[in-house]
Amino acid sequence: MYWLWTYISYYIRPLVKWFLRKTTGLCELQRICYGEVNGTPRIKGVESSLHLSRSPQIKLLIQHLNNISDNQRFLGSNEREILQGAVRTVLLVKQINPQIHTQFVKSFSKCIEQIWGYRQLVAEVESLRKINYDSDNLEHERKLYDLWENLMPFEPLESRVSRQWQDIGFQGDDPKTDFRGMGLLGLENLLYFATEFKGPASHVLSHSHHPDYGYAFAIVGINITSMAWQLLKDGDAKTYFYNMSKSLPSIRHFHQFYCYLFYEFDRFWIECKPENIMEFSNIRDRFEQNIRNSLLDAQNIFKINVSVDTV
Repeated sequence: MYWLWTYISYYIRPLVKWFLRKTTGLCELQRICYGEVNGTPRIKGVESSLHLSRSPQIKLLIQHLNNISDNQRFLGSNEREILQGAVRTVLLVKQINPQIHTQFVKSFSKCIEQIWGYRQLVAEVESLRKINYDSDNLEHERKLYDLWENLMPFEPLESRVSRQWQDIGFQGDDPKTDFRGMGLLGLENLLYFATEFKGPASHVLSHSHHPDYGYAFAIVGINITSMAWQLLKDGDAKTYFYNMSKSLPSIRHFHQFYCYLFYEFDRFWIECKPENIMEFSNIRDRFEQNIRNSLLDAQNIFKINVSVDTV
């Protein structure tokens, strides 16, 4: 079947595009921008069309935008110039009159911003993940202390190395060893959850202390960082970011995605009523598959819906 699809894509698709261009007067990108709803359906349609293009100019444009986003230069005053250049190239290649098709220019520009903003976010998150936690770095240490103060505001930390860290789910007396693998990204995810979603974070922390269904809050949180990172990297998370980001996707959007996953995982864990922590891997895998299935719905929007429950 693969060879059949390849044949259709290579030979039939251009003929269909030519026919529709002749009958509608619109190129494929225009039909997508005018015909698909805003958000993931439109952005993914534009993304697919661009990457399937045989135009040498479009291919060079894609390479140029990939290089910019991979090096995290798609931001600030540079962003507007890049977007205008990309739109100009497509208008020339597709012979689109910008005076007539002003709405296309706006819609297409937004798609470019989201597509390569997402790619840039992957590079940014990976950079943060590669930064190892350094106990000699005052900024790293300050973030760790802030995490404690936000999660345990009424219980002072007695010392930097203390068994108290286990109260918020670290494995030992010194949390620095638990950030291996996810690096500073794991800490910043936890801190964002604890500071920006104080109620939900406190709610989840209380569940982690449950006598029957308890778990290590921080360790599980770092594991959820790994899940969020994998979903981002393999592209499944595009549904979330394309629907939620109104501007260039940023690390803040990734933190919010993480917070949703952590909050929902806690709810799923409690609903599963595990006999012990040994069920963690199986429940985690089931939860991740549920999330991936949800992300298949191009119009799905994830938001934390706080519900107070007792378990």
